[in-house]
Amino acid sequence: MHLVIRSEGYVGALGYAETDGAVPIWFHTHPGEAGLPLPSHHDEQVDRDIADLFQLRSGSGFYGTLIASPRGSDFVFSGTLQHETGGVSSIDRVWTVGERWRLIQSFAAGPSSPDSIFDRNIRAFGPAIQTVLGDLRVTAVGAGGTGSAIAEQLVRLGVRHLLLVDNDELSASNLTRVYGSTPRHVGRPKVEVLRDHLLAIAPDLDCNVVQGMATLKPVAKAISASDLVFGCTDDNAGRLVLSRLSTYFLTPVIDLGVLLSSDSGGVLSGINGRVTTLAPGGGCLVCRNRIDMVRASAELKTPDERQRLVDEGYAPALGQIEPAVVAFTTAVAAAAVNELLDRLIGYGPPEKPNETILRLHEREISTNLALPREAHYCHPAQGKWGAGDEEPFLGQLWPGP
Repeated sequence: MHLVIRSEGYVGALGYAETDGAVPIWFHTHPGEAGLPLPSHHDEQVDRDIADLFQLRSGSGFYGTLIASPRGSDFVFSGTLQHETGGVSSIDRVWTVGERWRLIQSFAAGPSSPDSIFDRNIRAFGPAIQTVLGDLRVTAVGAGGTGSAIAEQLVRLGVRHLLLVDNDELSASNLTRVYGSTPRHVGRPKVEVLRDHLLAIAPDLDCNVVQGMATLKPVAKAISASDLVFGCTDDNAGRLVLSRLSTYFLTPVIDLGVLLSSDSGGVLSGINGRVTTLAPGGGCLVCRNRIDMVRASAELKTPDERQRLVDEGYAPALGQIEPAVVAFTTAVAAAAVNELLDRLIGYGPPEKPNETILRLHEREISTNLALPREAHYCHPAQGKWGAGDEEPFLGQLWPGP
């Protein structure tokens, strides 16, 4: 009924929080199936007694408190964050990104019932997962063949908070694979074309768009507010940003790649797809050698700088048109959405691989698991896990002012 913890029971943890650059949270339970995760008068007195110490000794300026009560195999919670300046904000959700991904809304949100249009989904994976899909905040970086296919699948699955990021306008050659596009849309920003298409499917969709590149700091900051990111861009510099974002914000990133190969006679000979899941504990795209660093460096140059380096033989020429076919971009997009569903539901192997390779020309799928390299930013020993909104942002230099 009552528990007393002396200061030596938690002061050491505050030192660990300072070393990690973390915010300490006083976490406790109100046990029992009938327990309510709401602060009692005693809890509020404890908060007043220890908030200053937590803010000071952790060096974060914050004191957090979180109360949990069991509900079957799950739990409900409430919580707050207090800043040393006096501001208080509620903890609205807990997003867990281990082998499995779980999103739990606060007790104040109350129970919700999924719309009846999702009846077939619910028959497959139950109402709880359907509710999670509706609460997730997802970003698709790239609104082309894979990005538009992923966005439409997500919306039809029930995702209702979506950010679309793409710098390009729709061209005539995009019409063969960009979902929702028609000839009358040529010349419009891809993100606007896709947003309008998705809103026609789901008028209740909260869909924001950014016409810009992930390599720009304001765009990267907008992406960082997401629970989950799908990387559907084929530029290497953008992939570098998303790879770092996954580590610095503990944000899962599902990165896609599609490569079509032809023989000397122009006959299609290879259809290769890749779905790489970036999450804490796994190797980043650099560790996996999934990024062409020379091309990434060239992509960050201004057009004039890039052309000068190309002329001098120090940079690859950019802007070549790669082959793309809607059947193959859609297949890889479906494999990426499958990764999200498996992480939420758990129908796959207990030990999740973090990359899936599709060799569609050979009707073959394989998986692998890669770990971070030592001394690299994604390795836990480097202290960048969850470093968050520090400067320089994502630990890198940014073009522009």
